[in-house]
Amino acid sequence: MLFLSRLMAILIFAAIFASTVSFAEDVEGVQEHALITRYPGQEIRWQHIENYMPYKVPAGPVTGYRTIGEWIETQGRVTRTFYRYQGEDRAYSEFYLNYLEALKAQDFEILGQGISDTRGGNGVGSRQWNNIYYGENPATKPGEVGTIISGTSSQSGAGTIVARKERAAGTVYVVLMVEQHSKDYVGTLIDIIEVEAAETGLVVVDAEAIGSDITEYGRVVLDGIVFDFDKATLKPESDAALKVIAGYLKDNADKQFYVVGHTDSVGTFAYNHKLSADRAHAVVDALRTGYGIAAKRLESHGVGPLNPVFSNTSEGGRAKNRRVELVER
Repeated sequence: MLFLSRLMAILIFAAIFASTVSFAEDVEGVQEHALITRYPGQEIRWQHIENYMPYKVPAGPVTGYRTIGEWIETQGRVTRTFYRYQGEDRAYSEFYLNYLEALKAQDFEILGQGISDTRGGNGVGSRQWNNIYYGENPATKPGEVGTIISGTSSQSGAGTIVARKERAAGTVYVVLMVEQHSKDYVGTLIDIIEVEAAETGLVVVDAEAIGSDITEYGRVVLDGIVFDFDKATLKPESDAALKVIAGYLKDNADKQFYVVGHTDSVGTFAYNHKLSADRAHAVVDALRTGYGIAAKRLESHGVGPLNPVFSNTSEGGRAKNRRVELVER
């Protein structure tokens, strides 16, 4: 009863003060998703957002060696956020119960849940289950999220929640993991997958995203560049993205880039290699003739299926692999 009273006090505190808590230790440039309010005192230490990507939602226990028995294969806008809480006054179980009740209060369907202070077993939230989940949905951007992925040898405990909600804007999934990494460190990874949000319209790369990814990775996927099926002919829908890309190039006139085409693995290598090269050249030509970008600043290449970002075994993965990237020279 005392624990439940304490939990209710925490929930009330979160509701009243969520908009006024200071998050001075958040890493620069992150933006909390409006769907879930953080637990008081948490700091965002890592975030990765993809406008459109495949995602495998785990919906069952471990049923065999490196096997979860049930998956929901989907794709959409994925927001992955890792929170850190430092202090010995809160345990991972409080975070877990707080988030579980918050999801239920928002009418989420709980597809799976589990909490363990031993990390053994094969249920949702067990160490074995988590390792399989991370293997299917790896964190491709480095950072402090590595603490929860690598786990801890202290066996201090962890909890996991898998939830789904049907909204007017489309289906949304939440996969939430909480870990007592040490006696004064609780880590929380929240993945939010918005299925319909990315399917209702063409996603177009923006100038801020181009600059951010170029600075951090040296390359950026040019979302919004679309071609006729099996051809190197740009569709008119690409105009919005080309305009943004040209604006970035003009604002960064001292930089030079490779424009690199990629394909999925369907078909022969020779065919895909030529198609990817032709598509990269088409983008360069469009930027040169339509927007006045000097040809010497852009060098086109095609690599066919040689550098996939996801497995080609699903349509979602193949769609993500068919892309054009801007790579800093």
